[in-house]
Parts: sequence; structure tokens; C-alpha cells
Amino acid sequence: MAAGRCALGCALVLTLMPVAQAAVPTVHGLALYDNPMLPADFDHFPYVNPRAPKGGTLVRSVQGSFDSTNPMIINGTAAAGLKALGSGLVYESLMVHSTDEPFTEYGLIASGIRLNPARRWIEFDIHSDARFSDGVPVTAADVKFSFELLRQQGLPLYRGYYADVLDVTLPNPSTVRFALAENNSRELPLILGQFPILPAHIWRGRDFTRPTLDIPIGSGPYRVTKVSPGSQIEYQRNPEYWGRDRPVNRGRYNPDRIIYDYYRDDSVALEAFLAGQVDYRLETSSSRWMNDYRGPAVARGDIQKITVKRGSPAPMQAWVMNLRNPMFQDKRVREALALAFDFDTVNRLFFYQLYQRTQSFFEDSDMGATGSPQGKELALLRTLGTKIPPAVIDNALPDNTVLHRYQRLDKAFHLLQQAGYQIKQQRLVDATGKAFTFELLLSDSGLQRLALPYVQNLARLGIQVRISVIDPAQYQIRLQQHRFDMIHDVFGQSNSPGNEQRYYWTSDYADVPESNNTPGIKNPAIDALVDALIRADTREDLLAATRALDRLLRFNAYVVPLYHAAGYNMALSRRLNRPVLQPRYGVDIESWWLTPSAGETR
Repeated sequence: MAAGRCALGCALVLTLMPVAQAAVPTVHGLALYDNPMLPADFDHFPYVNPRAPKGGTLVRSVQGSFDSTNPMIINGTAAAGLKALGSGLVYESLMVHSTDEPFTEYGLIASGIRLNPARRWIEFDIHSDARFSDGVPVTAADVKFSFELLRQQGLPLYRGYYADVLDVTLPNPSTVRFALAENNSRELPLILGQFPILPAHIWRGRDFTRPTLDIPIGSGPYRVTKVSPGSQIEYQRNPEYWGRDRPVNRGRYNPDRIIYDYYRDDSVALEAFLAGQVDYRLETSSSRWMNDYRGPAVARGDIQKITVKRGSPAPMQAWVMNLRNPMFQDKRVREALALAFDFDTVNRLFFYQLYQRTQSFFEDSDMGATGSPQGKELALLRTLGTKIPPAVIDNALPDNTVLHRYQRLDKAFHLLQQAGYQIKQQRLVDATGKAFTFELLLSDSGLQRLALPYVQNLARLGIQVRISVIDPAQYQIRLQQHRFDMIHDVFGQSNSPGNEQRYYWTSDYADVPESNNTPGIKNPAIDALVDALIRADTREDLLAATRALDRLLRFNAYVVPLYHAAGYNMALSRRLNRPVLQPRYGVDIESWWLTPSAGETR
């Protein structure tokens, strides 16, 4: 009898005990869909020179001004060299992106990573050697503090990126765990590796939201040694940097000093480069690229011009209409404004036929929409039901390149008539007699040349546009407050778009200051497609979602697409060297190094 009771009791105890789960393996990196390309014992990224010499001073030019050393908040304009996401000169993140892979990250501050197979949590072990520049160890508590501070008081992008993080806990002093919502985006575990780790002992109790010019304390390879607001910021390589021998850093961060010099006018910055005072320029003007790189330094071969193939989608550069303004609410009006941009003439007269007209928000990639929707893209669009008009599926994609300029203007005028506008005394007016007039707001005087032909074409339609070029600081304030009619903006894309698309296009961010949804798009169908994109489990599902999103954005004519170049036009000082093997999906300037000039003093 006693034996029977024991057997019964033991059986009950065994029934109530939790079933042991297989241990989640600790890994050195994560890839979005497959496995990381590099093994756990990799020595360095394939595209770096691990024996690159250290030393020298790299000088770069920046146009504009700055008044803060905090790049993670809305207020103020942060100095160049300080990043809001990913590892940089001063602040580091848990993981580092490999430019040789579409979306793979390897541990930096994180010495080990464990991802729950159901993707409901991820753990990061903090490297025991990690130190801030003041010598204080980096702990899991610093990671937790940083995440909570950034999501609560930082840029809106942090709330968008990390919306599906439910909780942050510390299983032990050297491990941080993030609990993730069910059906979270596949990229969420990777982008959790991107936020900057801040020292809690510096920021706790301080007002994080106010701009500051204090010397920042981070764990990165450089320290800020000089801050001249609006003029210059200087970084010095930290000889005691804890992570110098981490595989993701070997062969990178080579100059002893990095200086960013600020210029109010880019033509002055170009002259400084030609005079040997600056080492590197990313040239965005075709006219300057073709005509202005002349002089003794060029003749001596002290300056080289190179064009680097772009490894990611071409950015959507555009005139952006503010949909918060009633005059831009009518899709026919937006289509008309897009038709008025005469790319062919601008490209011939100003750009030496070097550019191509941008059509897609994922240009030069397999992620853009083409032809009629097919397969998974079509199925996804059909799930939207009445959220989209049938024309999204049934009609061809808009193509403003097939018509002659006068045909485009004629079509634009008919669209404006359909929207209720008419010409009176050579001005386009609505039914109440109010003239169609607006402001094109710019912070870069160099864009006036591009704007003037567009404004002239709009004048042919009876639309009066005034071009206003204002100081970058004032421009930033007006942008934050959404006090503009039309601006110039650029929407960049990666090879693996994800959570940032919320920040670009969704209703939740239409009225948030400093978000990338500068048009103010509020469209439930686009919200749904962004969710589908974020939650895609396979590359095939991702492509279906990006193509559907691209199709709907183009259908609604939210922006006036401009142009893109075939690659990056770069001018380099002869002192600046690049590895022979370049990464496949971008440019890693941090892997370049300097050959110091004889008697170098700068």
C-alpha cells in the first residue's frame, strides 16, 4: 500500500515538473534569413586589410553647422562622426553589420548571442573586457539603461524600431535579455544589436533631451578631444581602446586623428579639398564632378577621382509635398506636380547625362515593383480589399519618362482641371478663386539650380512657386514643426528593409517631429504592407511586400521623383588608401588608412 502511494506520488511530481528544454546555442553572429558567412573563429572581415598601418590625420568636410554632441535626440544638430545607430567612433553597439553580406551582424560588445527558436527572446552576453573611455566597465545594466532611455527620450526612430520589445531583464550581471512580442519582425533580433550603449553612470539623473556640448563618454575606438560649435570637431584614437583586437575591428579605425571641418558653402569646402586641407569628398554634383576638379593638386596626381559601384538600392531623391497641407490632398494634383518635372532637359543641361530618372523607392534592386503584380505580390495586394482602389492592381505603374515635356504638361493641366482648378488671368485658381501657390523650402543653395527649371514648368501651368533658401538650423526647426509646403528629401534603403519602414511611411509617424515620414502619409493600406514587410519570414515574402509597398507609394504620387547616379563619385587625397577587395554591399570608409606625408603636422 505504501509502495503504491509512493509510485502515485512520484508520478504526480514528475507530471508537474517542467519538461527540460534544449539549451539555446550561443552564437557569434546573426543573419536575417540564413547563417552568417563567417565562422565563429574568423579573424577579420574579408574586405579589410588586417595589416593596415595606423597613424595620420584624416580631415573631412561637412556643410552646415552643429550645436550638440548628442546624436540620439530630436533637439539640436549633432556633430559629424556621432551616430544614432550602429557602432561608430565614440559609441558602440552590441553587434556590427558586415558590409559584405545583405544583413548579417557579428558580436562586438556582445561576446555571445542566444536567440530563442520561436524568436520570443534574445540574450546578449557582455564582453568582459568592454570598457568606456573613462575606464568604467560596460555592463548588462548599461545596456538595459541605454535601451530604456533611448526608447523613452530618444529619437522617434527608437520607438519605431523597437516597438515589439516587451521587456528587458538581466538574468545575471553580464547578460541582458530582451523579451519579444509574438509575430515580431524577423529583423528585430538583429536591429537590437544596433542601438548605442551609453554609460549609465554618466547619464543617470541628467536631462537626456537637451542638447549638450559636453565631451561624450563612449566605449568606441576614439575620444572627442576638441569641440568648436559649428566649426570643427576632432577625434583622437584611444590608445587604451578595449576592442582593438575584436575581429570586427581588426584593420579598421586606422587614423590617429579624425577631424570634421564645417563649411557654410560647399564650393568653399571644395576649394579646401583642392588645396589639400581635406582628404575626402563624396561628390553629389555632376557639374562639379565634370568641371571643378582642376588645379595643381589634380595635375600632380595628388587627387584621385573614383566611382564606386553602389551595393544597395539607389536612394529616392525627391521633391516632397506636405500632405498635411490641404492643397496636396488630391492625388490628381500630386500627379500633375510630378509630371511637371522635366528630367530629360535637366539631365542634358546640368548633369552631363550622368544621371538616370528614379522611378522606384527600391531603385536598382529586385525589391521594386515592375509590370503587373504577380504571385505573392498580387496575393498580398488582394488581402487589402477595399483599402486600395482596383486601379492599383489593374493599371500599369506610372511612368513619367515616356512622354515628351509638352505632353507631360498637357496631361498635368488636364489632371488639375479634373481636380477643380482653372486658369484665370494666367494663374491657376480653385473653385473659390484662390490661387495655387506654394513655397519650395531648401537648406542647400546648390539645389536652386535644380529647382528653377521645375518652378518655370509649374509657372506654365499657372502655379506660382517661391524658392526659399534658409539657414540649416532654421530649416531643421521648420522641418520638425512640419511648417513647409514642399522640400527636397532623400529616402535611402538597405538590402534588407524592415522596421525603419514604419518610420518612413506609416500613419503613426506622420505627425511625429523628426520622423522620416516627411510627406505625412496616412494610409491604412500602406500601414498594412509595412507590417507585412516587417513580419516576412522568407526573402520571397519580403520581396512580395517591398514590391507591393513600392507599387502603392508610386500609385499615390506622394513625391516628385528626381534622379540617381550609377554609383558613388568620390574624390580622395593620394594619402588615403583603400583595401584591394571592396565589400559587396556598400562602402566601409572605416577600413581605409592614411600614408602620412613627410613632415605631416596636421
